[in-house]
Amino acid sequence: MSPASTQVQPQDKPQEALTRQRVLSGMRPTGALHLGHYHGALKNWVRLQASYDCFFFVADWHALTTHYQDRESIERNVYDMVVDWLAAGIDPEQATLFIQSRMPEHAELFTLLAMSTPSSWLERIPSYKDQVEKNRELATYGFLGYPLLQAADILIYKAAFVPVGEDQTAHVEVTREVARRFNRIYSPDRAILPEPLELLTDTARLTGLDGQKMSKSSGNAIAMRDAPEVVEEKIRTMPTDPQRVRRADAGDPKRCPVWPLHQLYSSAEVLTWADQGCRSAGIGCLDCKQPLIEAIQKEQAPWRERANEYLSNPKQVQWIVEVGTERARAVARKTLREVRSAIGLSY
Repeated sequence: MSPASTQVQPQDKPQEALTRQRVLSGMRPTGALHLGHYHGALKNWVRLQASYDCFFFVADWHALTTHYQDRESIERNVYDMVVDWLAAGIDPEQATLFIQSRMPEHAELFTLLAMSTPSSWLERIPSYKDQVEKNRELATYGFLGYPLLQAADILIYKAAFVPVGEDQTAHVEVTREVARRFNRIYSPDRAILPEPLELLTDTARLTGLDGQKMSKSSGNAIAMRDAPEVVEEKIRTMPTDPQRVRRADAGDPKRCPVWPLHQLYSSAEVLTWADQGCRSAGIGCLDCKQPLIEAIQKEQAPWRERANEYLSNPKQVQWIVEVGTERARAVARKTLREVRSAIGLSY
């Protein structure tokens, strides 16, 4: 589908979306995504878009708060990530996709909120203290202020819900405090900035190839678009139960890094077969891995097919983002007009 034939226009948000509650979420652009991203967030996004008015954004300003020197790869990372969103099933006719840095309205609201937000609220964020202690180069104003920028991202769209795991609820609480303080100071009779709620989700901690959390930086990830032969090689060379040295040795799935992946991908029947076969040495480790390989390859097949369509037409991806950005801008500008008026800047 070419840009000229795209049906969705900025003003054409489906009518039912106007009555649905809004959900907002974003990801830092790290390039092509892996299975941890899919099971930790994207799968949930695909589900949410059918029931909520979803705004999903590329958080490229947030990426600069910790990787401000990595300017060479950021554009490629942005579009690689959006392609994986679309490949996973995010529908631009149901959800609004946009890039944070294309929206100066976020920066303006961030600036206006900064005027009334106590700096102590930002200094007490545990992740700020911990990461600055590990890396003094992160002691920047941008890194200190990222929770407030995050609050601006949420509040400018008056999102009702923010999908997060339990370990991220503190960030939404800061956003509520910022909104509460703004409303009390500037609009005590009518809450201009509604306080968002957490939409708690099961964000699975997906095990990587080495048994640790799957991460691109750790080199232990299976990419969403890895070729079938690449997936097979990665799984076949995964370490297994260290106490199962020989084929005839009995093992314990709980000690095996492959087992958590089986629990995510395999049926109850396969899990029983793998568990019993491992404990009795009735099957070898490569036998155990084969149904897992096939399950992952089956899941990836439609992703690669959809991704190839977008990769062959990069202008379509850019157009999707352009349309989404214009949709988002219409909402953001309306909120900013209210904020400016409340502060006294509407002259």
